[in-house]
Amino acid sequence: MPAVPAGSKILVTGANGFVAMWVVRTLLQSGYRVRGTIRSDDKGDFIKQYFSEFGDKLELSTVPDIEKDGAFDEAVKDVDAIEHTASPYHYGADDPAELIQPAIKGTVGILKSAMRCGSSVKRIVITTSTAAVVRPTQEPLLFNEDDWNNDSIRQVEEEGVNAPGYIKYFASKTLAEKAAFEFYNENRDSVKWDLVTIAPPYVFGPTINDVQTISTANTSIVEWYETIFESAKGTLALSKVGNAWLDVRDLALAHVRAIQRQEAQGRIIVSSGSFKWHDFCESGHTPRANELSHPYSRMTVTSAKSLSPRIYRENAFTPADPNYDPNKAVHELNFDTSKAERLLGMTEYIPLDKCTRDMLEDFHGRGW
Repeated sequence: MPAVPAGSKILVTGANGFVAMWVVRTLLQSGYRVRGTIRSDDKGDFIKQYFSEFGDKLELSTVPDIEKDGAFDEAVKDVDAIEHTASPYHYGADDPAELIQPAIKGTVGILKSAMRCGSSVKRIVITTSTAAVVRPTQEPLLFNEDDWNNDSIRQVEEEGVNAPGYIKYFASKTLAEKAAFEFYNENRDSVKWDLVTIAPPYVFGPTINDVQTISTANTSIVEWYETIFESAKGTLALSKVGNAWLDVRDLALAHVRAIQRQEAQGRIIVSSGSFKWHDFCESGHTPRANELSHPYSRMTVTSAKSLSPRIYRENAFTPADPNYDPNKAVHELNFDTSKAERLLGMTEYIPLDKCTRDMLEDFHGRGW
């Protein structure tokens, strides 16, 4: 299937989201035209203002309920590719169906709309997650695109509402991605487009979408903030607990390359590497931090709480572990990103210290 060239019109679902706004920005900067979907008209004011320099290269389409059959029928018309980022991401659902049904119906629904009404669509890119890849492990493992998180599905089936919130989310991502490939494989002979899924781990980085408080930010940003600033996981967890991560700007770039490159296909894991939470504290000590424009961003673990009493309550900043050695850290979750390198050309990633400092600049600008 040929690549989708600059100048083409790209549909981005959930355009006001954390990841989606960066995808829209990267597409526009790369010379594409964008149609973004939002759930209500009032969500569009901020987006229009933020991207005003691009004029009519950005248009918005209101899709109130992504679970409704045919919800995207109008939105997919006359677009050349689709970037589907709209899916619930939180751990607060009681009923697993609150996460699972919108994820599956929204994902399969846009594929159905593309098959039914998207006569010019050449490629569909779906944002999934390594939550659909991993399985519980107490020892270091290397995961790749052949791995599926079937354990989360079984646990939700067995425990229902009593399953942990993050397990419900993991199951929703796994089931939605499986459903997407099942639909595509069943209809491969009758569709004119191919399918790519992009699976990132934790996504960090500066926020450009319209959020007023940290509590309403993307779930991964909230967890970062609470862990680093508010001792949510405790001191020991800083050096013992971690995962893998990716800067949101690299994730947006991967989405754009997934439509640019003819060879992009199937499931693709994109990750900068593994981390322990302590690594983000350590990044505040780098010499380059002193080059930043605002003192807030020249934070160190020991001085951060004194910068703003409103944000850093006494003893609120998680103390550092003096015995932590990043060179000796054992990472249980590791991802093979050779496919992303081969198909998307993802060979260089934004480093952890830059991601950290850019988030701190963003937090300061928002008064967080």
